[in-house]
Amino acid sequence: MAWIQVIFSSSPADAEQLSDVLSEAGASAVTFEDSADQPIYEPALGETPLWSETRVIGLFDAAVDCQALLEDIATQLSPAKLPEYRIEAVEDKDWEREWMDNFHPMCFGERLWIVPSWRQAPAPEALNILLDPGLAFGTGTHPTTALCLEWLDTVGDLTGKTVIDYGCGSGILAIAAGLLGAKRIIAVDNDPQALEATQSNAERNQVTIETYLPQDCPTIECDLLLANILAGPLHALAPLFAELTAPSADLVLSGILDIQAEQLKQHYQQWFTMQAATFKQEWTRLTGTRHA
Repeated sequence: MAWIQVIFSSSPADAEQLSDVLSEAGASAVTFEDSADQPIYEPALGETPLWSETRVIGLFDAAVDCQALLEDIATQLSPAKLPEYRIEAVEDKDWEREWMDNFHPMCFGERLWIVPSWRQAPAPEALNILLDPGLAFGTGTHPTTALCLEWLDTVGDLTGKTVIDYGCGSGILAIAAGLLGAKRIIAVDNDPQALEATQSNAERNQVTIETYLPQDCPTIECDLLLANILAGPLHALAPLFAELTAPSADLVLSGILDIQAEQLKQHYQQWFTMQAATFKQEWTRLTGTRHA
């Protein structure tokens, strides 16, 4: 199926209304893009910030009457004027195949690999995490995930350990813990679809993982807690993580910007002996040990 995209220049104040108008006009999808290289790393709780210069993009069937479409959008926006826009054809591709062709096996440390489920493992003797991201809950390409996997690779053996992966996404870290010998693995996420993806990937890797929404997570004392989330939630969850970790248990935190690391580290010092931060690009990994 052929597509076109109508790209409008907008401000944060007008973007939401424009998005609604495009949906009403029959857009198959509406997206926002940064128009001025202004990254937003972590919104405040309850906020959905937009860039000072925002592109609002509506995706339409290429068979649409563009003139009639623009007139409809202008009518719905009235009395406001139609923003500056351009119309582009979208190349007709099998986008799923395109993505699959560009997702390659990746090595973390010396022996941990993430291997797309449709590709051959480059090192069959290594610890290969066979991954089908499914609903796009992570592929290991982000520096925060890489930081956690590299730490797990250095640990080497989790035989007999109980591990919690808090904010599990597609289950990458939980599965890695299982391949490293963990006895019991608990994966927690506030999105039921993430738990579904985790279970699917766990079955593919023949690893047993218990999955829970946060309110259902059992109160246990684990030997290792992994949390690749964001600095704000990590700050709020610190007392809970202290409750869920046994004395001398290991803690691994990521999803933290380098400028946030020191403050978060000091916060966790109340319950954990924190080590020096590890950095990758602008992201940070913090590790610590639960106070005995």
